[in-house]
Amino acid sequence: MPQLVIEINGQQRVLEPGRSYTIGRNPQSDFLFDDARVSWQHATISFNGAGWQLDDHGSTNGTYTGGARTLQAQLFPGAVVNLGNAENGPRLAFSAPAAQAAQAPAWHEVATSRSAAPQQQWQPPAAQQPYPPQQQWQQPQPQQHVQPQQHVQPQPFPQQQGFPGPHGPQGFPQQAAPAAHDAGPQPTVIRSLTAGMNTMRIGRALDNDIVVSDLQVSRHHAELRQLPDGRYEIVDLGSHNGIFLNGLRVERQLIGPQDRLTVGHSSFVLVGDQLQEFVDTGAVSFSARHLTVEVEHKGAKKILLNDVSFGVPEKSLVAVIGPSGSGKSTLLRALTGYRPADRGDVLYDGRNLYKQFAELRSRIGLVPQSEILHKELTVRTGLKYAARLRFPGDTEAREREARIDEVLYELRLDKRADNRITALSGGQQKRVSVALELLTKPSLIFLDEPTSGLDPGMDREVMQMLRGLADDGRTILVVTHSVAELALCDRLLVMAPGGSVAYFGPPDEALHFFGYETWADIFQAFENYPDHDWAGRYRSSVHHQQYSADVESGTVQSAQIVQEAVRPPKPQSWGSQLWTLMRRYASVLASDRGFLALSVLLPAVLGAVSVLIPNEPGLAPNPKSQLGLNSGAATIMLILAIGACFSGAANSVRELIKERAIYERERATGLSRSAYMMSKIIVLGFFSVIQGAIISAVGFLPRKLPAHGLVVKDLPILEMSLGLILLSFASMMFGLAISALVKTAEKTMPLLVMFAIIQVVFTGCLFQIFSKPGLEQFAWLMPARWGTGMVATTLDLSKLLGPWNKDFQNPEYDPLWEHTATQFWIDAGILVLMSIVIGVIVTRLQRRHEPEVMQKG
Repeated sequence: MPQLVIEINGQQRVLEPGRSYTIGRNPQSDFLFDDARVSWQHATISFNGAGWQLDDHGSTNGTYTGGARTLQAQLFPGAVVNLGNAENGPRLAFSAPAAQAAQAPAWHEVATSRSAAPQQQWQPPAAQQPYPPQQQWQQPQPQQHVQPQQHVQPQPFPQQQGFPGPHGPQGFPQQAAPAAHDAGPQPTVIRSLTAGMNTMRIGRALDNDIVVSDLQVSRHHAELRQLPDGRYEIVDLGSHNGIFLNGLRVERQLIGPQDRLTVGHSSFVLVGDQLQEFVDTGAVSFSARHLTVEVEHKGAKKILLNDVSFGVPEKSLVAVIGPSGSGKSTLLRALTGYRPADRGDVLYDGRNLYKQFAELRSRIGLVPQSEILHKELTVRTGLKYAARLRFPGDTEAREREARIDEVLYELRLDKRADNRITALSGGQQKRVSVALELLTKPSLIFLDEPTSGLDPGMDREVMQMLRGLADDGRTILVVTHSVAELALCDRLLVMAPGGSVAYFGPPDEALHFFGYETWADIFQAFENYPDHDWAGRYRSSVHHQQYSADVESGTVQSAQIVQEAVRPPKPQSWGSQLWTLMRRYASVLASDRGFLALSVLLPAVLGAVSVLIPNEPGLAPNPKSQLGLNSGAATIMLILAIGACFSGAANSVRELIKERAIYERERATGLSRSAYMMSKIIVLGFFSVIQGAIISAVGFLPRKLPAHGLVVKDLPILEMSLGLILLSFASMMFGLAISALVKTAEKTMPLLVMFAIIQVVFTGCLFQIFSKPGLEQFAWLMPARWGTGMVATTLDLSKLLGPWNKDFQNPEYDPLWEHTATQFWIDAGILVLMSIVIGVIVTRLQRRHEPEVMQKG
């Protein structure tokens, strides 16, 4: 087993075959690099029994050999590896110890680059090859490196990868590529399909035949099986994120030479006796073609987006600006698939996003204007729960934590990791939202008004952060009202009123294009000249010919096919999501001491109010009163019932509306709607049970109660308390319904007050409700009617109050208060059934607040 010498910055170290060596920014790494281009856990060097190799762990900026990016590099004396950048990234040089004379390893895997030229046979030069190789290693010749564009004066885009076929002056396609194996992107890794090897297992664990270092991939994800007739089929091994063949999720399917198999961020294509792997490392282009969105408005169609086309090259920062009503938010939702355009295409590296949304959803990050993390949690805790929801259930805690550490370091949040999000500045809070999206390594990131409400200094800080993310290998599109830092962007898209494109091109040429000195003048011109054909002016310009003409070519398709797309899979099982959501929600509530104090204080005060109501003796009937009437007992029951209704509903009336942005984003990433609702019901239900018990204890213990109960003979207070507990729980469900119905949090309090007042009327304690057609049936819909009935059956409240008609011959008593165990359980069963029905309704209402592409799930 030969040794190998590694040289870094002039220092040498001998690598021993008996162990592996880690490379990264992690202080625990064997080779530590304090360089932002190097990932936290970048790569590992090890001896595999046949030779030395370097395995890239899905690093953001990649590992390069001979100018070509690779996920696995074979190491030998004379090999050179660069981290993060092919030309000037940290350099690792390898040589043999002076006394070593062993044979070089055989190479079984071929590393290539997406941007490499066609492959050629390659051998190390004779002067640097003391050991003859046993097998040829294929490696493409490096292509001339393209320098990144200047931020202030962008040059025309270099030819973009991912679009085979003819290109225009800026490298945008005349037509989309039908398959990954056509002329275009070069494979990252090529594997020979060895004869006699019938099964190749794909997964994240090291014991797989094909190891995919991606946390979106399960440990044992899928198997590629060769059938007796020589054909191949792909079989899902119960993975959480699934396998996709040509954009559609499959469980078991034959795979042919023209098919594209996708597992996580890796795609595989069969070419002869080779399996070519293409890794999406972020170097992808993005374009919109003829996007049109129409809605019905007062019986007529209103156009929100009008034939919008533009193209975004890889690793670029694009800003979208425009006056209010110009369709910026509609455009953002159309580009991300949240609300697909009625006509037009959105192309991700030449692939239709609408048709392949289920597969491509994980490649796209979205940071809405509202925060998508619970501000009550610390930065690390919030990201920890998000990682548990987004990564497969078989991801180990150390893997998630390593990814969180890497993202925190990249965004310079590592020193703020243990601070509450609410304690951070506005710019830092926005960094946390971006960090959440970076967990899954998206290639595209969209941001909606990230600088809204920030001062100019924080505005610049956020835009500089986005500039850095683009330079590190991602494509960023930001919708903004701020025009102060547009010079940091590569391209600028200006939307005109009516949803059309008024300009697309370099930001420093925009003012000259419009013929104004300031952006305020341009926006004012949009308002002063609403009938001017801004879109036509742009289409007849040189900028359109230079930056958009090629993008607009191609057949325009209807986006209705998105409704037939496979529903995005869940990254975890339902039970695992429920447990994670419950823990997160409990952590959020536990961090809010004010909520906890109010949850105890409110029912205690409401229960104590009932103690002030005089009633001699206790709740027992007053034998000296006429007809045995005891109005004090009814008043006490009224106060206790309304206290249970109000405290239960107050717990939940804001819970869904305040988390709407969080829910919408998590739902798009695969969150189960029912698991989310069940987590709310369980946690809030726990608080409702506690509150019902507190009201019962404070309201009943000071009173003289019946000697025996209907269900619990010796402890009637327990069955009376059960009535108030179920009433509190049912009211909590009504609070969730209110929260799901309203559009703003300000509307919840008036509805809460209205709900409580209605319950006062329909308890049955103020006036006769039964035997009144219409009124009696409507009262059945009120939880206070049944909750009061449960307690009234135990108290025999009908006899305490006396008959409503005061007729001794034919007295009329409330049938829901009948002093029998059967009526007690009927009242209880109606409350439980009511809670279940409300839960189903609320779950259905939640669909209105989800991405349109998810609403059929």
